[in-house]
This record gives sequence, structure tokens and C-alpha cells, in this order.
Amino acid sequence: MILAIARRTAIFIVSVAVASIAVFLFMAVLPGDPAQVALGINATPELIAKTRAEFGTDRPLTTQYFDWIGGVLTGDFGRSYVTRDMIGPQLADRFGVTLWLVGAAMMIALVIAVPLGSFAAVRHRKASGTVISGASQLGVAVPAFLAGILLVQVFAVQWRLLPSGGWTPPNQDFGEFLRGLILPALALGLVQGAVLTRYVRSAVLDTLREDYLRTARAKGLMPGQALVRHGLRNAAVPVVTVLGLQLTTLLIGAVVVERVFVLPGLGSMLLDSVAARDLLTVQGIVLVLVIAALLVNFLVDLLYTVIDPRLRRS
Repeated sequence: MILAIARRTAIFIVSVAVASIAVFLFMAVLPGDPAQVALGINATPELIAKTRAEFGTDRPLTTQYFDWIGGVLTGDFGRSYVTRDMIGPQLADRFGVTLWLVGAAMMIALVIAVPLGSFAAVRHRKASGTVISGASQLGVAVPAFLAGILLVQVFAVQWRLLPSGGWTPPNQDFGEFLRGLILPALALGLVQGAVLTRYVRSAVLDTLREDYLRTARAKGLMPGQALVRHGLRNAAVPVVTVLGLQLTTLLIGAVVVERVFVLPGLGSMLLDSVAARDLLTVQGIVLVLVIAALLVNFLVDLLYTVIDPRLRRS
């Protein structure tokens, strides 16, 4: 098992290194001169050349990459081309907001998907199971931003129960923090919960058809009891795979939802940086998102060995 973990860790490190090169090269080939963008169209050639030297964009690409990645490894993502502020502290603050949102949304999705998906599988030939399957199919078709707009209309505009947007840090006022987090987390979590419900139903339904479940039921256990005692762990293996993909989807979906609810997260920072053509900031944000996605996949691989003892033996 230790060898397997070491191998997966090495694969993760190599993947991060390759991803960093890909992100850097992609930003480097984009049209536009950061110095020209920062100074405006009326800047003189001498001032542009001076600004390029200040930004370091007049050096060879290999030198720029190693300077940039060396700083990233120590938490220094450089200075914004537009505001000249340090990017690292901004990334840390914004990423914290996004993590709260994604974590709350995933908890909501799991609370919805695991019981409803299991119930729909056990009752797959009953009207109640069909209703849950149909409702989950409808939920899959609803975009997260539309769900957010509908939630704002109902809970913020009509009923005035929750704020329509804004962000309060949890260390300032935890009650207001929770009130501001509920609607955006629901907007993300309800849609992802509908997607996950279908996968849970499929995985549990396959497990219910296994011979060991039939044996458990032949010994007198009810379908639900047999599933809880013997089936859920095996059904969890394909669900964990989808869960990793869903976490990555939530990170991307948070970009739009943060904009709808005016949250100062990583998604809002990315959109603002793209609009300002602040390529160094965009480069740092994209790298953080890619590393987060790779880290999720790495943790999912490790979780397989915890859930399935056969993988540990192999």
C-alpha cells in the first residue's frame, strides 16, 4: 500500500509540473503586450521597454518560467501587472471564499444524493422511485446560475429571508456569514445533488443485483437492511469516482455563481483579471484551479484503497 501511495504521489507531482508548464506557455502565446496594456495606447516606446524590463517579460521564456515557478513554490505569485499588488495574498483570501462555497455545496449535494439515490434504487419499480428519478433528471437540466437567480427571487426578493448577495467573513459575524452562504451553496449544491443522485441510484441498483445481496436477503434481511450492512461500501467505489469529477465541476461552476451572488472568490477574481488583461494574475489563478483539480483526483485515488480492501491487497 505504501508503494502504491508513493507511486500516486509521484504521478501527482509530475502532473502538477506538466500543468504548470502548459499554463505558462498558454499565457505566453496569448496576443497582447502586458506592458502596453498597463501603460495604455499613448505610452512611448522607451516607457514600454522600461516597463517590460520591470515586469521581466523581455527575458527568455525559460528564464521567465523558472523565476515564476520558483516564486510559486514559496507562495510568491508575483505582482499584478495592473494594480502592482502582490498576487499571492489575494489568491489565498479569494480561494478561502471559494473553498467555503464549494465545501458547503458538496455537503448539500451529498445530503440530497445519498439517501434519495439509494431510496430510488430500492424502490426503482415503484412510483416513488420513478418520481425521484424524474426529479433528478429535471435538476440536471437546470444551470447553476439559473438556480441562483430563482433562489434570489424567492428567498431574497419575495420572502426577504436571506440576503441576495455579499460576503461576511466567518471571523467577523458567523451568523451573517451563514446567511450569506446559504443561497449560493444551494444554487451549486442542488444542481450537483441532482447529478449525483442519478449516479448513486445506478451504483446502488447494480449492487442490489449482486449475489451476496441476494444471499443476505435470503437470510431474512429486508432490502434496505441488506444494502446498508453489505452493499453501500461496494456501491461507494463508482460514486467516489463521480464525486471527484463533481468537485472539479463545482470549482468551475463557482465562477458563475460567485458573480451572481457578488462573492469575492477566486471565480470573481478570475473574471476581473481577464477583463483587465492582467495575464500574470490569470496565470496564477488558473494554476491554482488546475492544482486543486489534480489534488482532488489524487485524493480520490487514495480513497479507493480505503473503501476497497482488494485494492490494498493488489
